Amino acid sequence: MKHLPKHIRPRWRYLAVGIEAWPDATLARGSFQRQVWYSAQNLLGDPGSADADLTVVRFRFADGTGEALVRTRRDEVDAARATLACVDEVDGDAVGLRVRGVSGTIRACEERYLGRAGGTVDERDVVFESEPRHGHVRDGAVDVETPSGFVAAIDEDISQ
Repeated sequence: MKHLPKHIRPRWRYLAVGIEAWPDATLARGSFQRQVWYSAQNLLGDPGSADADLTVVRFRFADGTGEALVRTRRDEVDAARATLACVDEVDGDAVGLRVRGVSGTIRACEERYLGRAGGTVDERDVVFESEPRHGHVRDGAVDVETPSGFVAAIDEDISQ
């Protein structure tokens, strides 16, 4: 089977996406991909979702932070950004997504925007609401474990 000529091949753009969630969240590539597809279908409809053709090319997630590389068609970058903005949970875990940048090749996207996933995570005991608790510190933000789940705080909200 012959390859298509270069001028007929589909042109792609790659979105570098930063992912942030609670430290105990476990996200997998398949569930993230499924949520992106559902979000695209709900926002853009079937024809728009097919036009955008969103595919997760790379995915990494651990300790509440991660990153993904999402492929879309060149003319659908705005629709892809809007779709990613609509993703607020994956498998019941709340997530925050941020598009770090857009590039025309996987290599350029990885070199410019990926590899900088939220910094290092430090675990320590903190005092929150006058009680000692366990906290996960990341870039000045603290995720404090409480009996009802995690609470987001900053360094000024806790005692060490």
